[in-house]
Amino acid sequence: MAADLTEEEYDALDEYFTKNPPKIDPTKRGTGFFTRRTQQARTITVDNLSAAYLTTKAIADHKTPADIISEMVQERIAATV
Repeated sequence: MAADLTEEEYDALDEYFTKNPPKIDPTKRGTGFFTRRTQQARTITVDNLSAAYLTTKAIADHKTPADIISEMVQERIAATV
């Protein structure tokens, strides 16, 4: 976009945003575009058997599937140290 601006348009935008900085709402922390992208990048997909196992184990242990995965990963890491 910036490449399509004339020098005058660029100066006008610069002046506008210098005098009117964007409002930041600290209560909305973690809801922006980049945070959502990061969260999406951390999303994993598992096969049906793994999903069923994680769900069953989570229910039995009163935990979330993420907790079960975290424990499994930590156990594997501890085993290699």
